[in-house]
Parts: sequence; C-alpha cells; structure tokens
Amino acid sequence: MTATESQATPLRPSSIYPVICTNDVTSSAAFYTQYFGFEVTFEADWYVSLRSSEAPSFELAFVQTSHSSVPENFRQAAKGSLINIEVEDVDAVYASLQDANLNMPLTLRSEPSGQRHFMVEDPNGLLVDVITIIPPSPEFAAQYSETVKDELFE
Repeated sequence: MTATESQATPLRPSSIYPVICTNDVTSSAAFYTQYFGFEVTFEADWYVSLRSSEAPSFELAFVQTSHSSVPENFRQAAKGSLINIEVEDVDAVYASLQDANLNMPLTLRSEPSGQRHFMVEDPNGLLVDVITIIPPSPEFAAQYSETVKDELFE
C-alpha cells in the first residue's frame, strides 16, 4: 500500500503551533510578551507556552534544549527559521520598537511580492518578520491562487 492509498484517519488538528528549542526559555518568553503582545498560558523552568492576546488561536512555545522531553539527538537551539507575524499596521509596530535597542537586520520596506515588513532578531537568533500585506505588483499578483487573491486583494 502506498502513502496515497493509506487508510489512515484524516488529521483533524485542534491546534498547530511551533515549539522552539532554546537555551533560555525565560528570555524568549519575555521578548514575545513584551514586544508582540503574547501572554503566558503555561510556564515551567524548562517550557513556556504563549498565545496572542489579540488572537488566542495563535500560539508559540519554547522548550529548554537540555530537557528530557527532547530526544538527545535534537537537543540544540533552533537556527535558520523565521517567525512571521502579520499585523494591521507594520509602520506603527516598527515605530514602537525604535527605542527598544533590538537588532533589526532588515529595516522597514515594501516588497513587490505584496508585503510591507521589517525583521527583528529574537533572543535565540531567529528572525521575526513583522508584516502587513499590501497589494503586490502585477507580476507577483499573477502568482497568487484565485482563492487567495479574492481573500487578500478585494
């Protein structure tokens, strides 16, 4: 039986969210609560779960890399990932973070692909891409599916 012929029960997730391996769960949680409006829903010395105070279905968690729940071969801090946070007014968020002394590897700019955004580095070295969707150039608009075009641009 191939994977496409499988009789497995369809996945019906009740929640999907990233859990980021880190060496410092406390600093990680503080960063997202202070700058992006997340609130703590569970906190232990090795794990912190957060959710957006504005959109409670948006969740994010951090686990200590050395904790026994993390398989030994995977006990390393996350690298090479971006966390996208879409907001209504990226200009206002950018302005509010100007005095926070954060590393912003990408300053505020508009992309022809349909994003106005900037990137800030979190305590783990991950990039947080703060985005407001804007109309894309005609070239990029043609690459969106019809469903998404209707949702985003009308």
